[in-house]
Amino acid sequence: MVVADTELPLPVPLRAAATIPLRGAPMSTTPTHDDTFAARLQRLEDKESLRALMIHGWRALDRKDWRTWIECWAEDAVLEFGPWEQIHGREAILAKVIEAEAPYATMQHHILNMDFEVRGDRATGIGYMWFVAVTGPGTATSPYAMGGPYAWEYTRHTHGWRLTRQRLGVWWTTGEDTFDAFTTAD
Repeated sequence: MVVADTELPLPVPLRAAATIPLRGAPMSTTPTHDDTFAARLQRLEDKESLRALMIHGWRALDRKDWRTWIECWAEDAVLEFGPWEQIHGREAILAKVIEAEAPYATMQHHILNMDFEVRGDRATGIGYMWFVAVTGPGTATSPYAMGGPYAWEYTRHTHGWRLTRQRLGVWWTTGEDTFDAFTTAD
């Protein structure tokens, strides 16, 4: 049996929890603090619920289904987005996002490389954004796009997981933001 000499570290927030062995490395059989089958299954179900929440909500943004999207957020949620100031509260977040995104003819919100860590009724996650928007008729060949890192915090509520904080940075843009929707707040 071939065993790898090194391990690939997990990204934040999972870095402290474990490492992923490279192909060929034996998996650890050492039990963790809560390694029962039921606990492992619950963590998998929670991670899938978080992934589904994000996909469901952000696909709703593509359709401009604002109510479905905002239902993914807790009442006291906080949105931190690079070009804007911090926004507190679900309805304030909704108002700002509608103001910024409603003018675009069509949009695609891609969430890439999502990774979650669940600890009881709280969870964290990371991922990347790739936002693409057609600014108007005849501009489909030159859309506005931007990308950057996400960091999320969640709390389990009566009706499932809800987003309590989202930090989103902008690392790159391409095209022209003709609506100035994502410019720095003055």
